[in-house]
Amino acid sequence: MSLTIPPHYLEDASGYQGHADELFTPANEEELAAILRRATAARVPVTIAGAGTGVAGGRCANGGYVISIERFSTISVHPGYAVAGAGALLKDVQSGAAASGQFYAPDPTENASSIGGNIACNASGSRSFLYGDTRRHVRALRVLLMEGTALSLRRGEPVPFPVAEIPMPLSSKHSAGYWLKPGMDYVDLFIGSEGTLGIITEAEVTLLPAVQHLLTGVIFFADDDSALAGVAAWRDTPCLRMLEYVDAGSLALLRSRYDDVPKQARAALLIEQELEADDSPEIDAWDERLTNSPALYEASWFAATAADRERFRKFRHALPELVNDTVRRNGFLKLGSDFAVPFHRNAEMMAFYREKLEADFAGRYVIFGHIGDAHVHVNILPTNQAEFDRGKEMMNEFARHAVALDGTVGAEHGLGKRKAHFLSYQYNHDQLEAMKTIKRRLDPHWLLGRGTLFPV
Repeated sequence: MSLTIPPHYLEDASGYQGHADELFTPANEEELAAILRRATAARVPVTIAGAGTGVAGGRCANGGYVISIERFSTISVHPGYAVAGAGALLKDVQSGAAASGQFYAPDPTENASSIGGNIACNASGSRSFLYGDTRRHVRALRVLLMEGTALSLRRGEPVPFPVAEIPMPLSSKHSAGYWLKPGMDYVDLFIGSEGTLGIITEAEVTLLPAVQHLLTGVIFFADDDSALAGVAAWRDTPCLRMLEYVDAGSLALLRSRYDDVPKQARAALLIEQELEADDSPEIDAWDERLTNSPALYEASWFAATAADRERFRKFRHALPELVNDTVRRNGFLKLGSDFAVPFHRNAEMMAFYREKLEADFAGRYVIFGHIGDAHVHVNILPTNQAEFDRGKEMMNEFARHAVALDGTVGAEHGLGKRKAHFLSYQYNHDQLEAMKTIKRRLDPHWLLGRGTLFPV
């Protein structure tokens, strides 16, 4: 790490660290363009640093310039949309929308992330079960290319050069490599490109009318099989916008903060459903569903107020924090997965995870996340170097198995530098070359985000 650059500009939430020669914090596009032109002339690599909440190392520079977009933070809220600088934090966009009686549907777990970072890795989160990923909610972008040229792009404007067709996995979520198909919107080329094609400075995103009535619950189970049966049974519930999972290891971590988690619980599902009214028939329908299921109905939690819903949100968001704390105490980089498979392969993928993890890491792993989309996060918690090395090997096994099941090696976090090698598991040589052709066109000297997606 450079001694002249504050460390938080050179590392991410996984503990991965980079190094850079100079730090810049431009206040506007003119200043940013001047820095880019200088870098292009001198052939200096440039890495864009967002809020630092990522876990794949994309914002960690491999030398050259690191440019923080933190000062691009303005937010203006309008009926049906908001315009936000790339450095604006997700939580500030969410609160601005709420104050106007609206909401921004994408809900990544870490709401201290930046809007630019969310777009760069096509983030999603729990509400993507109903509302889809960030891509679906981007209406327009301002982008600076590496040589300083500014683009102002809106939905419906096609890419102005030939684009190859890249096959997509069958999973409902995918954010690994470039999303390419003939006739695509130009904005879609930059969404999910992880800051390797251009620098997003501003985004216009869709806002929806605030939902007035919600049913929210944390439903506990005495065993994992019962929880997975609940997923299969409830996944098609109308207007269900969240279906999240936590396993026994996750609950064990959460008990350090929430002593009212039932002692007999070994798994839980977090649900949230939009209702037409507080006395919706869906209330009775859930009573029947839970009565006829193996859930620990009486011990489960249900929100009666906005304060209860906020408590449940914090409960869900506390888990990644606890995992990160454990990893830091153990002294290793975070070993976390971001794989997704088609839902009909969900049970198969979960069984593969369990078999491998129980053999080598019993009691030293947790699984949680977006099980409604067959997209859970496996986190291995090594306590020594041998376990860390075995954990890295296991993540490679998991990635290959997800692809074999028609899934993806990256669903919402991006691949960054730490997981760039996964891209070759997903795509063949010709498909990777199609992506590199786009990279060469927009960044011919390969200066932007060097080492992200494509190893140096």
